[in-house]
Amino acid sequence: MKKILLVNAGSSSVKWKLFADETQKPLASGLVERIKMPNSIMTTKYQGKKATDHFDQLTYEAAADLIFKKLKSLKLVNDFTELSAVGHRVVAGSTEFKQATLMTGQKITELKKLNDFAPLHNPNEVKYIEIFQQMLLQTPQYAVFDSQFFTKLPESNAIYSLPYEDTQKFGIRRYGEHGISHDYISRRAAKLLGKPYDQLKMISLHLGSGASVAAEKNGRAFDTSMGFAPLTGVTMGTRSGDIDPSVIPYLMKKLDCSVADVLNILNQKSGLLGISGISPDMRDIEAAKDHDQRAQLAIEIFVNRIIKYVGAYYTELAGADALIFAGGIGENNAGLRQQIVSGLAILGFKLDASLNQRQTEGVISAADSTIKILVIPTNEELSMVQQIKQIKD
Repeated sequence: MKKILLVNAGSSSVKWKLFADETQKPLASGLVERIKMPNSIMTTKYQGKKATDHFDQLTYEAAADLIFKKLKSLKLVNDFTELSAVGHRVVAGSTEFKQATLMTGQKITELKKLNDFAPLHNPNEVKYIEIFQQMLLQTPQYAVFDSQFFTKLPESNAIYSLPYEDTQKFGIRRYGEHGISHDYISRRAAKLLGKPYDQLKMISLHLGSGASVAAEKNGRAFDTSMGFAPLTGVTMGTRSGDIDPSVIPYLMKKLDCSVADVLNILNQKSGLLGISGISPDMRDIEAAKDHDQRAQLAIEIFVNRIIKYVGAYYTELAGADALIFAGGIGENNAGLRQQIVSGLAILGFKLDASLNQRQTEGVISAADSTIKILVIPTNEELSMVQQIKQIKD
């Protein structure tokens, strides 16, 4: 049986998931954490079982090798000729990569030129493409880009109010992120509603440690909260979201530090963590909200920023057919969903309290809501498999 292996590489971790090529059914998944750190951890899930292994100071290459060894030891792959493709999630493809792409030497060279668009993500993702190419010489490697969903944004939403010549010359525009997720959940919503995807107007919320809001109109991305980099938009776990750019030189002066230092603050020390002083994890913050004012404030700001974007997109779209919740927070936190929708009551948005408490996919809006509200667990890996199969088959 032919199989497809998907890889999602981070700065200190790498996730993987194995699919059957023909049926697109998941066979196993895993995560290697704390790469290049003490107490590296490898977790593998397969056939309802979970295995955890501990190592020390794993390199990127060693982590990849362990994945292959685990696949073989569990007989998930007997011979690597069974792999018909390896797919890699890549954050930034700029406007150069508009669909899943077979990674040849030339394409990798082109991709490396885009590192500045996602310096925290792309370099490691490219590195893993090269590592897997070296280990699997005969297996085609594909990249699927988080940004590709947003390459067709209307120019009025895609570019900033900068000198147009600079915008064109330096490729400055809204690239967005979580595009694979927004694409999947909006298409899935259309199926659940039994309506043509290209005839719907939708607002999708990918809410997790990274969070973004997107608008879809007639089968295409129309707007998105994330911008040139994943830093902007709504408040996130450790990212600030939108701020006045003047804050950057102001902090540089007050803290006597560099641009890189301030960007590190905005990316790694802000958001829910920076406001609450407790954690970037919403679960920790909610546990403290009743006795910690900053924890309560962090929740209020998180909800407030989402309401602002949804309200703006609803107006921009001249109404919408569906509001979709996805991501770790969006899928699992009924209380926050209620707070967000309550803040949009002026637009006629209304939840069914009973349906909202269910932890299942489907419609959770009240019968008299002006918009269908859905919870849809995102499935980026399945979307990636489908896109790869369209190219290779």
